[in-house]
Amino acid sequence: MFPKSDYHLHTHNSGDSTVPMEDMIETAISLGLTDICFTDHLDLDYPHYDDLPDGAFDLDVEAYHKELSFYRDKYKDKINIGFGVEVGMQTHIAKENAAFVKSHPFDFVIASIHLINRKDPYYPDFWEGISPSEVLRDYFRLTLDNLLVFEDYDVLGHLDYLVRYAPDCFDAYSYSKYSDEIDAILLHVIKNDKGLDFNSKPLFKNNTAPNPHPDVLRRYKELGGKIITFGSDAHKTAGVAGAFDQMRDIAISCGFNEYCTFKNRTPIFHKL
Repeated sequence: MFPKSDYHLHTHNSGDSTVPMEDMIETAISLGLTDICFTDHLDLDYPHYDDLPDGAFDLDVEAYHKELSFYRDKYKDKINIGFGVEVGMQTHIAKENAAFVKSHPFDFVIASIHLINRKDPYYPDFWEGISPSEVLRDYFRLTLDNLLVFEDYDVLGHLDYLVRYAPDCFDAYSYSKYSDEIDAILLHVIKNDKGLDFNSKPLFKNNTAPNPHPDVLRRYKELGGKIITFGSDAHKTAGVAGAFDQMRDIAISCGFNEYCTFKNRTPIFHKL
């Protein structure tokens, strides 16, 4: 048995996906999910890369919402579909991000860091001539800096995401090495009644630890954290609810017996 909700899904409305929304819905239904939430990307002021058109992550939210509303009604007797967004945080656009969130009737908002100093660590040239371990420390500090100026979110997306792309960084990464920086993030999240996106993408794609690492999730629980959502971060149908059976076992081992879905920005708790 695995959690019946996938709360981190992308469609063709995101600049890095081409999958039709209905395909994701049909896949979720076939897997026995009862709840999903689409969280297509908004990354304002995203830098230019040759493999992406300019403005690739400037979400057309009106078209996105119209499409989602159509399918929400079509499949209302088969699955609950949430209207969400994944906001890419940068401190200099915090006000724009906050205004965007307030302007639309989202059920759920993920706040994520995808850029370091306006560069995307997904691309290998980001890592040329730098120390992965020190960049990772800077990434955690940058995460807190952004959370201090952007408050209108529900969960922090894929904490320790940077480890996915850092050369040889996974073997060197541990919670204990960055505990001061990570604890500061977790305490801020908890103090403000926010949660964590427990993200399975590294687990089902590369058989590495989910984001956040189980040691971080365990620490979040120890510090008083309660809100977690399960998300595959799938950009293709093959990833929907990826490795959720393993994710459930990890969450339970870290002390959790509940997970959340959201409606109108309010968490709803479910037993694991």
